[in-house]
Amino acid sequence: MRQPRTLVLALAGSLLLAACGVNGSDSGSGDKKLTWASTGGKFQEDEKNALQKPFTTKTGTTFTNISPADVAQIRAMVKSGRTIWDLVNTSWIFAGAYCGQLFEKLDSPSLERGKFPPGTTNPCFIPTYRYANIFSYNADMFPGAKPSKIEDFFDTKRFPGKRIVFDYPKNGLLEAALVADGVAPDKLYPLDVDRAFKKLDTIKKSLVFAPTYGALQQQLVDKQAAMTITVTAREVTAVQAGAGLKPVWDFNTTDIGALIIPKGSPHKALAQEALAFVVEPEQARAYAELTGTAPARTDVSLDTIKYTPLQKSFNAFFPDRGRLTEQDKPWWIKNTDAVAKRWTKWKVS
Repeated sequence: MRQPRTLVLALAGSLLLAACGVNGSDSGSGDKKLTWASTGGKFQEDEKNALQKPFTTKTGTTFTNISPADVAQIRAMVKSGRTIWDLVNTSWIFAGAYCGQLFEKLDSPSLERGKFPPGTTNPCFIPTYRYANIFSYNADMFPGAKPSKIEDFFDTKRFPGKRIVFDYPKNGLLEAALVADGVAPDKLYPLDVDRAFKKLDTIKKSLVFAPTYGALQQQLVDKQAAMTITVTAREVTAVQAGAGLKPVWDFNTTDIGALIIPKGSPHKALAQEALAFVVEPEQARAYAELTGTAPARTDVSLDTIKYTPLQKSFNAFFPDRGRLTEQDKPWWIKNTDAVAKRWTKWKVS
């Protein structure tokens, strides 16, 4: 399969990693060490507390944590035969696009794919948590009529103000545009990209493209944007920082987070053991309570998780939260390169 170079260039800057090292293999000698590359900040601390420390207690495994991250570093390590990372928290798109080339295929029977929602697994990844791309508005900026449906995101006359999104085409905006234009959520894929961008043209002057989630959050706090479509955890942290966001439970897309294993991981078998461990109910609940995300496995009930009222209010997986569509993994893996090129060209046109 031809490697889509634009995929790496378009997404690497937004998705987090860095390091270098020496290749090796599981030796069975009791060398229980894993290098875990992730996002840094609070979210990596949550991973340490909810996922890594319990695994250390159970198995004696020690972790080296690295952040931030760049998928280009993985390419360099694999090409040089000097891979030291074992688990990487980054987009499943990379794992799908470069499965078997830059990332290891998962072959442990402990990774029971039947325990996850349909369409969320791949030979190179399983989900470690679930989240949504949530449409919300700044209630302080709408003292009168309130947005109540996805069409309102595209109605700048009735609901004026800037709409801020993360500068990345898989941010839920294309799907939202199509549903607002009359496409049924269960008929979204394959995405009609031309139709989606035509709908986006109608609000282009009101769109703000945030280069980072931190920048997106700050503009919401500063009331520089009236609406957003962005990921669950960032909406929660924005409210905690002072943004008056309210979710709109009409239509939202859902997605997964994933830990993936770089090709040539020195400890592939142990990394897969850790993967199976972090999605077990106890760890899944602990991580959900820290982050506000949802467990990946279908056998972990949300009612057993001690969410805060704020976390619960932004969790798309509870009943009566409108229409939800899981972003189609094979479609995005196949088409992200072309959509990223189209996205970049459209922004400057």
